[in-house]
Amino acid sequence: MTEKKPPQVFKNPIHFLAFGFGAGLSPKAPGTAGTVVAVFLYLAIVQFLWLYSYLALVVGAFLIGIYLCGKTAQDMGEHDHGGIVWDEFVGYWVTMFMVPVTWYWVIAGFALFRLFDILKPFPIGWLDKKVHGGLGIMLDDVVAGLYALIVLQVAAIFTGF
Repeated sequence: MTEKKPPQVFKNPIHFLAFGFGAGLSPKAPGTAGTVVAVFLYLAIVQFLWLYSYLALVVGAFLIGIYLCGKTAQDMGEHDHGGIVWDEFVGYWVTMFMVPVTWYWVIAGFALFRLFDILKPFPIGWLDKKVHGGLGIMLDDVVAGLYALIVLQVAAIFTGF
């Protein structure tokens, strides 16, 4: 993967969103930088949304992300450029579905999501290689988010939250 920075990120609203409001331009660990932004966005929105509205927001962000990420990758001529981090937003938000909103759960969700996103256990790695376009860019992070969500939900059950 070449790490060329697209000059149009701040000029093209589609690329600006796909690059996580610029977080994807981080020279080191753009996926982690994108997830940090996702944490702050999560903390801002979760206070105002009920269960079903949160779920609708995540599903909507996923569907929009298929287009945003696919179009940006196509414009750049590179599948899943490291700077495309909208998928990290959605993956983290999936992770945090119905998780208690406390600093330690937020950090645990961050760590688990990044772990699964980086290690790519089956079928995440397979999806990353076999499913192309915007759907492929989004899907592996959503599955990583689901894995992290399962771990957090089990932990919540065992800790009484």
